[in-house]
Order: sequence, then structure tokens, then C-alpha cells
Amino acid sequence: MAATSDSTPAAAAAAASSSSSPLHIVVFPWLAFGHMIPFLELSKRLASRGHAVTFVTTPRNAARLGATPPAPLSSSSRLRVVLLDLPAVDGLPEGAESTADVPPEKVGLLKKAFDGLAAPFARFVAEACAAGDGEAVTAAAGFLRKPDWIIPDFAHSWIWPIAEEHKIPYATFLIVTAALVAILGPRRENLTHPRTTAEDYMVQPPWIPFPSNIAYRRRHEAEWMVAAFRANASGVSDMDRFWKSEQHPNCRLIIYRSCPEVEPRLFPLLTELFAKPAIPAGLLMFPDTINNDDDASEQSFVPPAIEWLDKQSEKSVIYVALGSEAPLTEDHVRELALGLELANVRFLWALRPPRGDGGSNDGGAAEILPDGFESRVAARGIVCTQWVPQLRVLAHRAVGGFLTHCGWGSTIESIQFGHPLVMLPFIVDQGLIAEAMAARGIGVEVARNDDGLFHRDDVAAAVRRVMVEEEGKVLARKAKELSDIVGDREQQEMYLDELVGYLQLYK
Repeated sequence: MAATSDSTPAAAAAAASSSSSPLHIVVFPWLAFGHMIPFLELSKRLASRGHAVTFVTTPRNAARLGATPPAPLSSSSRLRVVLLDLPAVDGLPEGAESTADVPPEKVGLLKKAFDGLAAPFARFVAEACAAGDGEAVTAAAGFLRKPDWIIPDFAHSWIWPIAEEHKIPYATFLIVTAALVAILGPRRENLTHPRTTAEDYMVQPPWIPFPSNIAYRRRHEAEWMVAAFRANASGVSDMDRFWKSEQHPNCRLIIYRSCPEVEPRLFPLLTELFAKPAIPAGLLMFPDTINNDDDASEQSFVPPAIEWLDKQSEKSVIYVALGSEAPLTEDHVRELALGLELANVRFLWALRPPRGDGGSNDGGAAEILPDGFESRVAARGIVCTQWVPQLRVLAHRAVGGFLTHCGWGSTIESIQFGHPLVMLPFIVDQGLIAEAMAARGIGVEVARNDDGLFHRDDVAAAVRRVMVEEEGKVLARKAKELSDIVGDREQQEMYLDELVGYLQLYK
């Protein structure tokens, strides 16, 4: 049912949030950890509000998320996991189930395999609908009724026929910034204002009616945008995936992992551009006190990274991590290493070597780091090539800055703990995020040329600006101010409550 016209949608959603019966919600992310983790966090938050949530993924990803059934994911047992086996695709490495398992050039094949999940997902939905439409009396009974909602990702271009057949509404959940969706725009605006070159994405699009910094400044970032509009090995472009899903009437809401405090003015614009409510879910931040390894292992285990940090002075260490999927080359790694050496500051580097054809990026750092690097910096820095508990690191008293690729998840985590940033963006919305954080005065970007190349001297200069020079104190103060704003837990929980209200109102 759509919202009535005699009240604002936000007011009606707030009223609906606490007054309606529990929902059964099916959540299904794209196969990337930068997507699966916030989707799982959203699922937990919805389950904690009394709703039955079914989280759909593949077996290996579930195991790596610590979400293997039949064990419940919450004490209330309102969150369950349903596993779908990923079909084999020629050219896709055996056992590859996420983007972390494949080199960038094979992500299109992973999308092709992902499209093969349409049929098993359709069978699952049909079986769920066959269970009936009765009201949920207990937590377990909530799973024995027709789903009220499906919440897919951008990649589910095949979701709408399934939802339409069973008359189930869906709400696309986007884990990227609202700014990225604004620069991408809806199909109709792209048809009216066609863009074909990298330069087209280096200016603000005409459908953003107010001054902003929503444009790419470097060609290598803008070229990624051009590629997003081209068909890949799956036969479908990323933009067509999103547009095919969001344009259907059964897509009633678009949910964003963001909030107006971080991205002002964009939510009303996106509501207008896509002709459906743009709903902030908040930042889905983790507890400020991190007592275990990102909810992944026993509290008694202390990783080597944390042991090393425990021996360092307060705010003396810059944490270096470029995510699991940045398209790093050996040249990038070498220049970054030599830049850290030149900066002469304490550092903890979570290094994932460039992915090979089989998708493995574990170990192997000694072969790509400069000769003698680790021995030369041993007194003030360490390189970790195995898993590093990022949240625990960012929460540690010894960390005073973060050298990051500006992935949205990592940026949110850094904002949460009030760290100034050294920024080295690569793809997707990372350049937009870096520009926005620089405009807020909480980070500096490593100087690069238009092709994305950077030099060790530029790395060292940016690191010293944040960690050594007087400017770093100003950056840290502004980072703390932003952290205080977005760290308002009551406000962040309100966004989730309002989201539930929209789900009640538009079902």
C-alpha cells in the first residue's frame, strides 16, 4: 500500500514503525564483502527490532562471515541464513564466490555466475510464499509466512520478475554513497544528457541543481564510470543491472547506507530523480567498544597487529589499509612502501598483495616489497599480510591516522573513531569520497597524475601532513567533530526506525 497524501511520508513512516506487526524480510547482497558485511549488519538491526530476516548468500561466503546455518545469528533467532550454491562458469576459478577471490578482470564472470542464482532464488521465494500468509506469532513462525519484502543489491537485474510473480515489493539497498548515485543518475537523465567520455564525468551532471563537488577530478577515476555503462563478461553492464531493477514498480524504495549529516541535500534530490523515496539507513556503525575480532573469533585471541599496537604510544601510528579489492599493482605497493619509509613515522600496514589469476592475495608480500624494506623499518613499522581486525585497530588508542583507499565502509569506520585521513582512492565512488572528506577538512589526498600514478615522495608528504605537521592537529580536530555528529547513536537508530516505518507503509 502506498503512503496516503494527507501526511508527509516521513511522518507516516515514523507512526507506522511502532504500530504494525513484524515483517518477514529477505535480504540478498551482491557477492563482495564490502556489500555482504553492511547487508548483514542491516539484517541484524532489523532482526533486533523484532522482524524475521532471511539473509541469502553462498556457502563459502556464509562461512567467512561467521553466518553458517543452522546456528542462529542472534539470540532472538529472528535472523537466519539461506544458502544458494553458486553455479560453475567457464573461466571462473574453482571455489571463487566473492570478488575477493578473483582478479578485477574476472569480476564479470562472477556476475555471470551470480545471474545463475536467479532460478534457485525463485524456487526459494516460491517455497516461502507457499508457507502461507499467516501472522507471525513467534520468532520462528515469522519465517513460515510469505515474505513482506525483498531487499536486493544493485546487481539483481533479474529480481523484478520473481517479485512481480509473487506480488512482493522490494527495496534496493545501496552500500555506496548517495553522491555516486547522484552522479550516475536515472536512465531518463542519461538519455537526455548522454555521456560517452571520461571528461563527461569530470564535471557536475546537469541534473544536480546546486553547487557541489560531485565530479571526478582524475581521468583514471572517471574512466571507471565509463566502464560501468558497458556490458562486461556477464553480458550486462552494471548500470543496466541497477536501472532494470530500480525502474520496476515493485521497487518501491531505495535505501542508502548514509545520512543527511554526511551527505546533505542529496536525499530530496535522489527522491525526485528516481521517483521513489530515498531512505537513509544511517551509517550502520559498529559499537564504539570493540571487544572481539570484528565478531569473528574468541575474545581471548590477540592478533599480532594488536599486540604490536599495545606497545606503541597514543596517536603515534598511522594505519595503512587499501581494502580487499583495490586494483593494486606491484608498482603501487613499492611506491607506497618507500613513501612510508621516507615519512619516518610509525605505521601498521595491512597489505593484501595484488591478486593473481587464481584470486589469491594471501601472503607473498616479501616478493613485492622493496629489498630490505621490512628490516629497515622494523623499529617503527610492521607489515601484516594475514587478516587484520580493522575495527579493533581503528579503535586502538595508538592509532592517530588512517591511510585509506576511501572505500565507503572503511571511511565510515574511520569517521566513527575520529581519525584524520591520508587518501589514496582508486575506483567506484572512492574519488568522490576523497573529495568530500577533503572539503570537510578531515583528510589530505596523495598527489597523483591523471593516470593515477603516485610517487613515494607524494606518499611521504601526505603522511607527514597528517601525522607530524601542525596541519594534522587541525585535521584531527575536524575529524573528531564529524565523529561526534555522526556518532549520535539516538539519531542513527532513528534512521533505522524510520526505515522500518517505510517498510510497513509501502508494503
